[in-house]
Amino acid sequence: MILFHSPLSPFVRKVMVVLHETGQLERVTLQPVNISPVSGDEQLNHGNPIGKIPALRLDDGVVLHDSRVICEYLDSQHVGNPLLPREGSARWRRLTLASQADAIMDAAVGTRYETFLRPADKQWDDWVQAQSEKIRRSLANLEQEHLAELASGFDLAAIGVACALGYLDLRQPAFGWRERQPGLAAWYAEVSQRPSMLATNPAT
Repeated sequence: MILFHSPLSPFVRKVMVVLHETGQLERVTLQPVNISPVSGDEQLNHGNPIGKIPALRLDDGVVLHDSRVICEYLDSQHVGNPLLPREGSARWRRLTLASQADAIMDAAVGTRYETFLRPADKQWDDWVQAQSEKIRRSLANLEQEHLAELASGFDLAAIGVACALGYLDLRQPAFGWRERQPGLAAWYAEVSQRPSMLATNPAT
């Protein structure tokens, strides 16, 4: 399989962590791509017309895109414990928590585009502030409501949260989330030392 890959993307990192955690890294060839909201990649667009990363081209040529789709596919392809419950209410709770992690990444990536790529005279400060508030609300919710769930196992939801926090550290190091969420900070300090997280850390 071929994974269209950019190591700075938190969504790509999430897929890479899943590959490490499920022992499937050797099944995948990494295809580096360098894209932005205004420039794409012809190979990436083939079978993936929206031009999203990550994208996974399977052996039969079918292209999966969106990290949630790819991670669910990879979770169905290994023999170990599943990274998400297969059924029941626990599945929907974990999927919702995984979606919350993705929303943090979406807001953080959007902020990066707005503040780094857009000319200064065209930047929308109120929009950037709104994204920051979304992130802060989400992190506060993780601290108050979901620490026990996160600590219960390094599943797909926990992987997403860890990758979201890593991206905040990479792109917004002055965000100051650790001071506000010490429990989350302690959890992240532990899981960030997992081999899968160390191997995919874009800052190293």
